[in-house]
Amino acid sequence: MAHIHLEDGALSPIWVIFWWAVAAALIGVAMWSLKRERVSTRKMTVAAMCASVGIAAFMVTIPVFGGLHLNLTPLIGILAGPALGSLAVLIINLFSAAVGHGGWGVIGVNTVVNLSEVLIGYYIYRTFRTRVNLNRFASGFSAAALALTISALMVVAIIAVAGIQDSHLDEEETAHNLWLIAAMNIGVGLIEGGLTGYIVSFIGRIKPDLLEEIERSREKRPPDEDAHKKGG
Repeated sequence: MAHIHLEDGALSPIWVIFWWAVAAALIGVAMWSLKRERVSTRKMTVAAMCASVGIAAFMVTIPVFGGLHLNLTPLIGILAGPALGSLAVLIINLFSAAVGHGGWGVIGVNTVVNLSEVLIGYYIYRTFRTRVNLNRFASGFSAAALALTISALMVVAIIAVAGIQDSHLDEEETAHNLWLIAAMNIGVGLIEGGLTGYIVSFIGRIKPDLLEEIERSREKRPPDEDAHKKGG
């Protein structure tokens, strides 16, 4: 999915520093947010589990167009929340770079891209559940698919603006490859959307308290939860 698989030296030093600074600022906001609220042990455990699953998902690469993989970052946002989810994706990117899944210089930009997936996934799911009143599958699918589509377009914009150092491709060839990769990422994002919707629906049936916080302000119960309550 939307993860920049470039080695060190592909981005110029100024862009490496810029994206590290943006990532550091966003992580700082997340830590400040966590400091203001009391985080339960269960929530920390869920975030740690999400980070572990996210690392595993990043390591399973589909050998197409430089490597595609599931991110599960929107799911991390739904389960862990935006603040803990932000820390989880930072850990995922640090571990990924440590095992050669992208260079150390792209940790900053990849963290920003994955952070956008966490935040967009969280707020879209919450909006669709609390305001639009969609069921869990539809909300999870929409949250993941939209978040990953937006992040795929972000990657295209970032690379187009920053450029790739020592690339032998001209601008037209680079643009063609970027849009092709974006299209592939969006396609895989739809698959991940379906997987996210299924996982959220499953969790809602067996452990609905894990979704209690993100669904707290819901005034009207969607059909899937009503059916669960009648059955259990």
